Amino acid sequence: MAVMIRIVAAALLWLMPGVSLAAPAADLWARWTAHDPASVQTIDHGSWDTLLKSYLRLDDGGIARFAYGRVAATDKGLLTGYLASLAAAPVSGLNRNEQRAFWINLYNALTVKVILDHYPVQSIRDIDISPGFFADGPWGRKLLSIEAEAVSLDDIEHRILRPLWKDPRLHYAVNCASVGCPNLQAEAFTAANSERLLAKAAREYVNHPRGATVIGGRLIVSSIYDWFRDDFGGTEEGVIAHLRAHADGDLKAKLAGVGSIEEDRYDWTLNE
Repeated sequence: MAVMIRIVAAALLWLMPGVSLAAPAADLWARWTAHDPASVQTIDHGSWDTLLKSYLRLDDGGIARFAYGRVAATDKGLLTGYLASLAAAPVSGLNRNEQRAFWINLYNALTVKVILDHYPVQSIRDIDISPGFFADGPWGRKLLSIEAEAVSLDDIEHRILRPLWKDPRLHYAVNCASVGCPNLQAEAFTAANSERLLAKAAREYVNHPRGATVIGGRLIVSSIYDWFRDDFGGTEEGVIAHLRAHADGDLKAKLAGVGSIEEDRYDWTLNE
């Protein structure tokens, strides 16, 4: 009975908005380490690029909003076809830069597909399709098979992207369909533009109040920097150093006098 009570309590804490718990650790799925450095093969992400340009807009506050409710049936079909093309792609034979763009776009396109399949919802956390009695959100559900391997959103982020590339900027590239999340970029990632988009995404999020803000000398940050602290240096000092590296203007000046993080926040409202 005591064990069950602890399990229930832990689940309730996770379900409570604003409670920051540890996110999944980066745990390499060795099967996806295969790649071909000499490969010049590319993956066509044109359909995803078209959908982004059709339905993604920045609001007056600098937050990227996706018009889920306006997606036409033909464009839902375009998304389904795009995901089918990714499922058929020879990922293991690509070079690393092509693979990185592939996995980022797959994560974001699958997330949009999940929202569209369950729309209307107020938050992605309302889509409790992950396995387990206390499932929260869709991240654990196997959504697609790549090279005969069923993968989930958690697999893509925590078992492939994070451990393979070890680049904290990837947190600014994958989008969880929430207001608090870094913006979904308005163009598809490619091998050629990924470095530019990663730098742009990092700069935009760090310098937006939902990324980091200093009020009265108190540093308030996105909960991303708490959940994934290990990816940002493992300490508050490491997080602050990361923020300073990407901050501009007034924020950069204010961060110079900050030595600790006072609070973290996150808004799970749908980025509609």
